Amino acid sequence: MKVLGLIGGGQLGMMITEAAQKMQDHISKVVVLDPTPNCPAAKVGAEQIVADFKDEKAILELAERCDIVTYEIESGNSEILKKAESKAMINPSPETLRIIQDKFLQKSFLLQNNLPVPEFVEINSLDDLKEKIKKFGYPTLLKARRDAYDGRGNYKIKSQDDLETAYNTFAGKPMMLEKFVDFKMEVSVIAARNTKGQIVTYPLVENIHENNILKITIAPARVSESVSKQAEKIAHDTMAVLHGAGVFGIEMFVTQDDKIIINEIAPRVHNSGHHTLQSSQTSQFEQHLRAILGLELGSTKLIHPTIMYNILGTDEFSGRYKIADFTAENLYLKMYGKEESKPQRKLGHFNLVDSNDTLGINGLLELLESIKKQIKFIKV
Repeated sequence: MKVLGLIGGGQLGMMITEAAQKMQDHISKVVVLDPTPNCPAAKVGAEQIVADFKDEKAILELAERCDIVTYEIESGNSEILKKAESKAMINPSPETLRIIQDKFLQKSFLLQNNLPVPEFVEINSLDDLKEKIKKFGYPTLLKARRDAYDGRGNYKIKSQDDLETAYNTFAGKPMMLEKFVDFKMEVSVIAARNTKGQIVTYPLVENIHENNILKITIAPARVSESVSKQAEKIAHDTMAVLHGAGVFGIEMFVTQDDKIIINEIAPRVHNSGHHTLQSSQTSQFEQHLRAILGLELGSTKLIHPTIMYNILGTDEFSGRYKIADFTAENLYLKMYGKEESKPQRKLGHFNLVDSNDTLGINGLLELLESIKKQIKFIKV
């Protein structure tokens, strides 16, 4: 029986905690480190250390109290986690976290291992940007190398007039420039590797973003079998070169000529894997725990076509809220227990499952449109 430590107690930590509670033969309790008192993971039974994700003392305390430490957010201090390895097993490995936290290091690592990525260069000054952008042309993406997610660290440079504004947006931060990919679809593969080296991948899914935030995941992706196999092979090859165990979300682009390019990797369970709670025999959350515990990995077979829809805070208000009741056949709602709504904040999701395999993806999408009209936020 192991005590599980979690850095991050948001919705991903909450669902990992719930999965751990179903594995009582292997995990006795969960301790979570999160700066928000009574975070979502704590609300479902995890013990909580209230501290910043990068707090050295708190991370070392977490490692002291636990047998295995993992994370639901990339913001943990990888150097301190390396120190904590003397106290607890850390997975995915701190070295993998260090590489993935820095987008330039991540892309460099993938390129060195012959994995497909967009062209990219490091940017050190405004003059450097003005010179190097000549190679890529417009549009091009300027990216903050660290602490960026949901598109917040990206600036799409559309013309020469945008250069100074783009650069000043990330002034003082390490940056990189990346060639814009004219993709026809954003996709991802949820992949896992256990401590014994066993690797599995879930079927390719299609992702639809709004304002750079994932809104809809369609499982399986509406692509040819050859594209699916190409993406799953790239995901498998990626897992083979990364260190440590756990579930990883590997985001990719499908190009206009049906090639796969890796966009970025998350060393944790991923929003685009929430469908696995209902679509698959083994959810990504259980799979992550199986991986870091060194257990045999579970089946990744897609049992039923499923669409995941993120419920985000509206732009109309911030504050305490409740959501009006809504339902549909084969709809599985998961709210995250966040007491306050903020614009674009992830408050919950639901999965729509084609349990009888009669609707197909198009039928599920039609049903989704009717359900979206029922979703209403009420300020309280």
